[in-house]
Amino acid sequence: MGINRTAKGIVLVPTLLLGAAFLSAAAWLDGEAAANRPLALGLGVILIGAGLLAQLLPEPPKEGAD
Repeated sequence: MGINRTAKGIVLVPTLLLGAAFLSAAAWLDGEAAANRPLALGLGVILIGAGLLAQLLPEPPKEGAD
């Protein structure tokens, strides 16, 4: 069970950090780069959603637990 929890944390931290980076980049885009704002917003939301979804996945039952 501990391995799955560790794996979930390994997925969660980078996706949240990258997602936040893309969202903050979208907030700071201006001028000609503002055309990329929807892309940055989309990537940020997808990454944060993937990280949170990984936390909601159920853990498999232990083998031999009858």
